[in-house]
Amino acid sequence: MQPSRMIRCAFYRLIPRVTSQVTEHQIFSCPWRSRLSFGTARKGTLASASFSRRHFQKDLLTFLDSSATPVTVTEIRQYLRGNNISFYDGYSCLHVPSPFTLCQGNNLFIDKTTGRFLCKETLLEGTWEDYKDSMELLNKERSSFLSPDTMASYFGDSDTEERDRQFNNMEVSRIWNKAVWFHDLEEEDAQLIKTMFSISKINSTTLKKFGVKCFQPTKSLVFPWFSPRDATVKGLKLLSAVCKDNNVTYVETFYPQLSQYQNLFGLPVLGKKDTEVVITSREVDSLAIHQATGVTTISLPRGITCLPPVLLPYFEQFKRIILWLGDDLHAWEASKMFSRKLNVKRCLLIRPGDKQPSPLQAFNLGLNLNKILKTSLPASHKSIISFRQLREEVFGQLENAEQVAGVKWARFPDLNKLLKGHRKGELTIFTGPTGSGKTTFISEYALDLCMQGINTLWGSFEINNVRLAKVMLTQFSLLRLEEQLHLYDEWADKFEELPLYFMTFHGQQNIQTVIDTMKHAVYMYDMSHVIIDNLQFMMGQEQLHTDKFALQDYIVGAFRKFATDNNCHVTLVIHPRKEDDDKELQTSSIFGTAKASQEADNILILQDRKLVSGPGKRHLQLAKNRFDGDVGVFSLEFNKTNLTYSSKGKAKVKRVGKENEPPPSPSSEKPTKNKTEK
Repeated sequence: MQPSRMIRCAFYRLIPRVTSQVTEHQIFSCPWRSRLSFGTARKGTLASASFSRRHFQKDLLTFLDSSATPVTVTEIRQYLRGNNISFYDGYSCLHVPSPFTLCQGNNLFIDKTTGRFLCKETLLEGTWEDYKDSMELLNKERSSFLSPDTMASYFGDSDTEERDRQFNNMEVSRIWNKAVWFHDLEEEDAQLIKTMFSISKINSTTLKKFGVKCFQPTKSLVFPWFSPRDATVKGLKLLSAVCKDNNVTYVETFYPQLSQYQNLFGLPVLGKKDTEVVITSREVDSLAIHQATGVTTISLPRGITCLPPVLLPYFEQFKRIILWLGDDLHAWEASKMFSRKLNVKRCLLIRPGDKQPSPLQAFNLGLNLNKILKTSLPASHKSIISFRQLREEVFGQLENAEQVAGVKWARFPDLNKLLKGHRKGELTIFTGPTGSGKTTFISEYALDLCMQGINTLWGSFEINNVRLAKVMLTQFSLLRLEEQLHLYDEWADKFEELPLYFMTFHGQQNIQTVIDTMKHAVYMYDMSHVIIDNLQFMMGQEQLHTDKFALQDYIVGAFRKFATDNNCHVTLVIHPRKEDDDKELQTSSIFGTAKASQEADNILILQDRKLVSGPGKRHLQLAKNRFDGDVGVFSLEFNKTNLTYSSKGKAKVKRVGKENEPPPSPSSEKPTKNKTEK
């Protein structure tokens, strides 16, 4: 059995268990029985056992080998029917009887996309292969269910995992027990803390119902994550207010870390017969909606960043789901993305606007939240729509022009002047001469966005992940850590928290394998940015008898389709064709046919003019910008100490009438006239 070929950052020590069936049988070198993991069970039979927490497996993204195919919902159904296992076809999951408990009913949920399962009675989860192996063991033992005694010889956590779990439980208990209920605070203290978080109108009854406490040492709100099976607290989110320069910012702290455990705020408040729920991105929004309307509300652990598929089974009981995630376009995009996971047919979305701000803001303004909920729009739509249906969305884009322009780079302000921002659903082509520093630049370009919360997947086929991660850690810390090893753990811990993932492909790879891995990453972790370095490594040895230009066009088209279908930005590095050293690269210099430049929304060229008398001069040229047509160029200065680039001088921006016209030449002091490419 092969080891995992997909890892998160080389420096990660703790990574979530949420992985996909895509290639989970490729992950482990040990037998299947070491892959399933139970929480700590109480004494007694499994029928009455209470597993204290969901245990996340320490593997992250997997990869789809060319010799393996992902499980499909058709295959899952065929297996269940072939083994006479009754099932109910739910929205995101198939509901089947659990082999781990004697409780009646379909209380085990199998994800239709990945094949992963979750037993809500025991909180046991695993892969599709794990489920099939468990059923084989059940039949072999000829038992009605798998008891703890039977499973004891198959499962077990390492001493390190057990120590981590015990430490986390102790830390959670310590904070929870030290925190106090709001009704136990002095009225003046309680009102002061409520004012800090704009929840003055939220009464103590609502706070108590959702289990919200106050941690007085830091004046923080404490939001608990209760076990889905009982009232025990398994995780906490602390929300603190930090005031600096008359500005208040809110900081979230998690116990344990999100990489180890995630849950849903408000889960114990749900009734088993509830059929409608409102999903929010913030706990305070859930409190406001519930107090104002009385409807069932749930808050996501990572806000608009990600909806972990492992939490989907908890939404299966709802026939109607309203997503009210915020008051900006980022929240609107997240709503549409999450509705696809939850099944668009039952989802409705609250469109952001002046009359429909965030739930807490609407509550504080005295707006009618019931009325706003009634304005929710169906997430599903027909293939043909009229402008009347698009009218409000067009207005929203005009009203929020800065948000539409995308996420701004913090390290490359001149790039913001040209490209305006990083936008989802686009394809960026990046090229530059061999040895010019393309990978070093693009790693900082992507790291900048990742540090701002953009979920990023790296596919480096030319440079191994350890080397790439070392470069990115140096760029992140702005230090030569090899000379200051005592600071390594501090910066590695910070780097570990970034939403950064790596594919472990290296060398020639099949395009379909890569695309399947990217789709898997988008589903599991809501990726917003994928970097492929570089296209030439998609053209594998098995394609020796295929026209290379036709193959390249097919690959570019596949990435273009992926970006559009998944609303995910793809940055594709392509080597240029051979040019004379004294000539600057143009759009026509990109290797292959014109399809790459035609399909791309943006074309970035790293110009590197070699000088005989000294180091070369580098410039970044934006040669195509489909968003607003602005193109241009600016100088870059490389800092060898921390492997970073910085802008030098002002960017030369030029508005062009045609997409294929180049910007001013970076070698000229004054802008030159544009010449149309041949």
